[in-house]
Amino acid sequence: MAKHEEVKQGVIFPVGEKNDAFAQYFVGQSYLKTLIADPQVNVGVGNVTFEPGCRNNWHIHREGFQLLLVTGGEGWYQEEGKPAQFLKVGDVIVTHDGVKHWHGATKDSWFEHIAITAGKPEWLEPVTDEEYNSLKLNFRI
Repeated sequence: MAKHEEVKQGVIFPVGEKNDAFAQYFVGQSYLKTLIADPQVNVGVGNVTFEPGCRNNWHIHREGFQLLLVTGGEGWYQEEGKPAQFLKVGDVIVTHDGVKHWHGATKDSWFEHIAITAGKPEWLEPVTDEEYNSLKLNFRI
């Protein structure tokens, strides 16, 4: 049984539907509940939920930024050339324009965050299984 099973029911906001629109940019299953998609507001806000082991591809936000507010479970965030950061409830991540990064659940836990995003994502290569599987060895005991 995975840790933080309660996350799959939604913590603050509903989990939403399977994230089929962006499935090609994820390893594993994610869910998306759009919270703000107003064309007069230059920011998108969504509740993103990751099943254990799910992560998105490396990506860059162009002409904008991304803020992640962790609301449930345990996850990872990594910027290119830097060590991965273990994430838990209450953590906040700021990703600046042009920074290559990825984020997702740990192998054994559900994970949920609110993503506040301005600009356009440029989706890149997947995080390899080797990169991902080494995280537990390097950062968690």
